[in-house]
Amino acid sequence: MIRICLVGEIASGKTFVSKHFGYPVFNADQEVIKIYKNNRNCFKKLNKRFPNNIINFPISKKELRKILNKKNIKIISKIVHPYVRHSLNKFLKKNYLKDFVVLDIPLIIENNLFKKKDILIYVKTPKKIILNRLKKRGNYNKKIINVLKSQQLSINRKIKLSKFIIDNRYEKKRILKQIKKIKKIINDRSSFRHWNNRFKGFRRT
Repeated sequence: MIRICLVGEIASGKTFVSKHFGYPVFNADQEVIKIYKNNRNCFKKLNKRFPNNIINFPISKKELRKILNKKNIKIISKIVHPYVRHSLNKFLKKNYLKDFVVLDIPLIIENNLFKKKDILIYVKTPKKIILNRLKKRGNYNKKIINVLKSQQLSINRKIKLSKFIIDNRYEKKRILKQIKKIKKIINDRSSFRHWNNRFKGFRRT
């Protein structure tokens, strides 16, 4: 199984891109929502740590946002991430016979989930589109965005580690064309064997 891992800025459209590969997708953000909704053990741990804020089950993301800062996000992540890892392992076990899977995990590098043989793809989206998407979500908060960004590697570092870059402008034809080219390269075993960690296989200039 070859794991295609998508990284990018918050609201860069990794989920949008992941749907167009045609492979099984693991979406960490969606798994977190399920955990907050269904996992009482996770709730109990968060409630114990934040008894005045995390009171009701299912866990409300709105309530979590009220306590997000650089210190608390590390505490929350330490509690929640083991459950996400468990879900990821179940996904990989279920799809172990597949040739490819797509992993949409925002902190895949930072949480040591990324492996050397994985194919890292950076989703590059214009700043204006990202900002518009964030504002349309209805819960845009610059302070919270900055807290979330503080947990991530720099954009330059992610780009440096990536084997491909996808230029995302939310145009389906444009995305499919780039994915088709990437698939052709990764299916060419001779090319695949000659990759190195700093290969910049597909960049739009």
